[in-house]
Amino acid sequence: MDMQVRATATSVRISPRKVRLVLDQVRGLSVEQAERALLFMNKKGAEPVLKLVRSAAANAVHNNKAEKKNLIVQSIFADQGFTIKRFRPRAFGRAGMIRKRTSRLTVVLDEQVTRLPKAKKVKTDVKAETPKPEKKAEKKPEKKTEKNDKQ
Repeated sequence: MDMQVRATATSVRISPRKVRLVLDQVRGLSVEQAERALLFMNKKGAEPVLKLVRSAAANAVHNNKAEKKNLIVQSIFADQGFTIKRFRPRAFGRAGMIRKRTSRLTVVLDEQVTRLPKAKKVKTDVKAETPKPEKKAEKKPEKKTEKNDKQ
């Protein structure tokens, strides 16, 4: 069963550059491992990412009847959202612009079902049961060198 669940968070008030530091730590982990890592991470971006991963996992469990322990974070990324522009007074009557950046976070979860290995086929052919004769390796004559003669 190859099922993917996508969840997005728009207008997250943190710059994408700062969030990507957090996202790189959870990419490819299972949902349970990602939640554990995000709970104890000392970054501002960990909280919105944790909420997003939990939301995507809840969607997968509720809508697609998936088991939470089988979900993995297949891809997770942050794109730039809109920028809030503010101005600050500077010297000589000028104004300096302050950019407050936002992010759009997206997470894609995939269900990874553990499959049992296939059983090996047993050969019942008579030819396979009879042992083959071993080939004898030919000995190469040793080359005489000055070191061999002295010994």
